[in-house]
Amino acid sequence: MTLLEARNVGVGYRVPGSGLFSGPRLLPIVHDVSFTLESGRTLGIVGESGCGKSTLGRALLRLIAPTGGTVFWQGQDMATIPDLRRRRSEMQIIFQDPVAALDPRMTLAKIVSRPLATFEPGLTRAEARARAVEALQQVGLSADFADRYPHELSGGQAQRVGIARALVGRPKLIICDEPVSALDVSIQAQVINLLMDLQQKMGLALVFISHNLAVVRHISHDVMVMCLGRVVEHAPRSAFYARPLHPYSQALMQAVPEPDPRREKGRVGTALVGELPSVLSPPPGCVFVSRCPRATDLCRTTRPDLREVGPGRLAACHFIETP
Repeated sequence: MTLLEARNVGVGYRVPGSGLFSGPRLLPIVHDVSFTLESGRTLGIVGESGCGKSTLGRALLRLIAPTGGTVFWQGQDMATIPDLRRRRSEMQIIFQDPVAALDPRMTLAKIVSRPLATFEPGLTRAEARARAVEALQQVGLSADFADRYPHELSGGQAQRVGIARALVGRPKLIICDEPVSALDVSIQAQVINLLMDLQQKMGLALVFISHNLAVVRHISHDVMVMCLGRVVEHAPRSAFYARPLHPYSQALMQAVPEPDPRREKGRVGTALVGELPSVLSPPPGCVFVSRCPRATDLCRTTRPDLREVGPGRLAACHFIETP
């Protein structure tokens, strides 16, 4: 069943005008993003910092309003859902910084149970605490953690509390906004495996935002690559990692470290050169044109459409041949 659908979603921010007497203007950050996500599936969104991944994630939940396109939740336009605040129990988010996302003045039981005051206001304090303890146990923390404070936790434990808070409302979708980037590698693996176990048990749909292609490969079913706010490639995981098609995707793949030192030493790759374009003055053509080794005059003047280039594969490049 399709839970989440984005159709040509765009997001922008109001910024001051360039002149003394000019009014504010809209600065586009995300452009024309479309995809569907079903129960039990994970969409990995990858790209460099500043490419619009987190902005898109917040727009999918309407934490910020899209400036274009439509987001559908279970077939209904989210902009028309009455009492959307109450429906947010079905769609939650996990943040990048696990410690900063927790209130240092509250016990873990209060932090985790706090969403229930909105989602299920009829629960008694004891019932809400019991749900919080249950959620903590789901993420591998014992009931003894309920009366601890965030400063008593390691980074991995703090992120588990953030996951428990997202789970307490029994959601169907979780947006994971770089949830392991602040953690050690060994702890990253534990958190990723936890998310995959929870997905299997609860049928969760996940949107996993990351700049780490190795992590995305482990957890995702489909991969969407963003560059300067635009989708440049979208493909099933196996096909994407077997052969990325867009030059930007290929450059990102070359940046993934190879764990075998002999294979790493023998790899042939090309580092990205050139300047990253500014969102204030994006290029009129391809968003990757200033750093693409294959760029031509056509790339500089004409923006390529995101088009089908294989079974279930989309790419935005003038020089990728369709089958």
